[in-house]
Amino acid sequence: MSESTRDTPAHQFESLDQQHHAATLGMWIFLSSEIMLFGGMFVGYTVYRILYGETFQKVGAELNLLLGSVNTVILITSSFTIAVAVHAAKDARQKLTRLMLAATASLGSVFLLIKGYEWYEELHKNLVPFEGMPFAFSGADVGAAKIFMSFYFAMTGFHFLHLLIGVGLVSWMLLLSFRGKISKKKPNNLEMTGLYWHLVDVIWVFIYPLFYLVGP
Repeated sequence: MSESTRDTPAHQFESLDQQHHAATLGMWIFLSSEIMLFGGMFVGYTVYRILYGETFQKVGAELNLLLGSVNTVILITSSFTIAVAVHAAKDARQKLTRLMLAATASLGSVFLLIKGYEWYEELHKNLVPFEGMPFAFSGADVGAAKIFMSFYFAMTGFHFLHLLIGVGLVSWMLLLSFRGKISKKKPNNLEMTGLYWHLVDVIWVFIYPLFYLVGP
């Protein structure tokens, strides 16, 4: 595909600028729906945190703070690499774009592996609050501890799914870059992927203190 063809807007748009504005608006509408999804869970968690603060502190101390902190650093770093990738694409610096996309996908994959290991640890600590599974908690209010872990698995699980999708999108952008389909004048797909990635990172920045730093 020639450069001129890549820089031509889709047939329903009059210009690349119009196409870019439409894509940006659509992405922000989608991101708003995601914010409302996680926002509802944050509000629910906060209500129970107020009601069962002492129990939440005790069971929160059972989470692996070190791995949670490492994952936070990984995601913050990945926000930097995806931002550099977007700017490099706009400057037509293809090698840097590909390097930063590969770094972002790798960091996201490492996060997912660490998160999976954390869940494995929690399974062996009997902290999974599923029906029929043993639940080990030394405090008095086992019900409140199960509520904490239910929110933990629900919110980190949804976040895991979103990040998994993000890794797939970034990998797809890397493939498009190698095929020469991300141009200086038409980096829409990469920009939208970057917005999505930043949202997923921001959600984790809120999840991390709520669960890992809730202990005394």
